[in-house]
Amino acid sequence: MKFGIDSGHNCPPDTGARGIRFEDNLTLDVGNRVISKLQALGHQVIVCRPDRASTVTESLAKRCDKANTAKVDVYVSIHFNSFNGQANGTEVFAGSETSTKIAKPVLDEIVKLGFFNRGVKSGSHLYVLRNTNMPAILVEGCFVDSQKDMNLYNPEAIANAIVKGLTGKLPTTPVNPVPDEEQNVDTTILRLQKTLNQLKITDKNGKPLVEDGLAGGATSSAVAKFQKIAGISETGTADKATWDAINLILAKRIIRPNHAGGPVIRYLQYRLGVEVDGVYGPQTEVTVKNFQKQNGLLADGIIGPASWQKLIA
Repeated sequence: MKFGIDSGHNCPPDTGARGIRFEDNLTLDVGNRVISKLQALGHQVIVCRPDRASTVTESLAKRCDKANTAKVDVYVSIHFNSFNGQANGTEVFAGSETSTKIAKPVLDEIVKLGFFNRGVKSGSHLYVLRNTNMPAILVEGCFVDSQKDMNLYNPEAIANAIVKGLTGKLPTTPVNPVPDEEQNVDTTILRLQKTLNQLKITDKNGKPLVEDGLAGGATSSAVAKFQKIAGISETGTADKATWDAINLILAKRIIRPNHAGGPVIRYLQYRLGVEVDGVYGPQTEVTVKNFQKQNGLLADGIIGPASWQKLIA
């Protein structure tokens, strides 16, 4: 079959809900896993999330256009809910009677993970279900502002549930999804050197590191420089705190004004030439918007995939 998989939002200004976690990060993680698993089962997958859009409506329209142009058999939009901190559970919206038959097993599989069953519901009010030409469902995996749901949340398990609900089976061999760098366990000197070069962190003489896998004075000075930028102890040795900061930056999370801080903001401030204080305040927002304008991006102050691509190749 040919599936259209849409990891909801993740296309500023089309950004998701905020709660205990960010919806954008969850939909992308689960969506990437679903895509990999469907491909491992031999299905064709069309990625329906657009790279950029000027408005939310344009973002939604592009998703539908991708699915319609590719003539996918089934369109699946992956989302996570948010309400009042108390609501919890899983619901799946369907655009037609045929879609309802597709939605039901997906919902049943996710509910098996322990989530409250909120049912299959009519999605006639949802843009992507109204404007796709094939059976279409929108999955609200759980609530990002519910502690109960976030305790149950497991991206691998939810991806498995969606794939099994759609196809009735799972890959028999392990599938490696698009990696989440925050979970990267590689702490070799070679990766350290490659990463510092990728992050544009030079040695004490302002030179990129030689990627030779050997610890030395140049690498140590670059590590100390990064540690100062990230606001952690300047030892010149890549300890756990250093790798945690590096991996968090490389994870390229969606960053919004007034809702982010710490090493990622400090690094962004360093790269953009604004005072490094770890707070995404008004001055940083102005600088981010100027950077976006200069690079032909939507100047909304939200660091999303397009902005990260300009900062970290």
